[in-house]
Amino acid sequence: MLPLRPQDDPGVRPRRPPATERQQQRRPRRLRRPVQDLISSRAPPSPRREERIRMANRYPQEAAVRDGRRVLLKPFTGSDVDALYAFFQRLPEDTRRFAWDRIDDRGLIESWGRQIDYGKVFPLLAWDGTRVVADASLHRRDGGPLRLVGRIKWLIDPDFRGVGLGTLLVNHFITLARHEGLRHLTCMLISDLEADAVHTLEGLGFQSYKIPRYGTDPDGQPHDMTKMVLEL
Repeated sequence: MLPLRPQDDPGVRPRRPPATERQQQRRPRRLRRPVQDLISSRAPPSPRREERIRMANRYPQEAAVRDGRRVLLKPFTGSDVDALYAFFQRLPEDTRRFAWDRIDDRGLIESWGRQIDYGKVFPLLAWDGTRVVADASLHRRDGGPLRLVGRIKWLIDPDFRGVGLGTLLVNHFITLARHEGLRHLTCMLISDLEADAVHTLEGLGFQSYKIPRYGTDPDGQPHDMTKMVLEL
């Protein structure tokens, strides 16, 4: 007579297989996908800052000034060095002397073309055909207490002054700054030489703060400066 196996003996309770064996007997579990794969499949990655800047105002963009002429607005690129330098050379001597940068130095303009970072400096050019007629830029910091403050500056061809081109450019930067989450825009102007620009920004809601003898011209003479601030 053969001995009873445990499962044939009514008095013996069958032994449960170990936990690992029970897991192997179950239906195989579906392998989890990596978290990064799930993220990338459910939503597109966040665009880089320079791409967000382009999204705020679609460029190139055509715009009209008050006298009916039309200009094309688009960000400065490395291929625009020649046209931008030619624009600077057409500016009056006094304008070039008081410019914030050494715009007579072609090497400096070439370095701008090699070191473009739209997240730090967003340079916007206005074109009349093949000529640059305005150069404007929005500057911001990566960190620190002023990281949500943007600084703007611009230069305009004398043939396009007084027709609203400066207002058009500043309004573009206001839209862009709000899209980027900035809280303030600022601009520093020479009080006497740039009185028209002070008036233009005041008309757009900027507050003006005059600082006596804050600036110095190339000859070493002091000038009052006006700081313009817009709360966004």
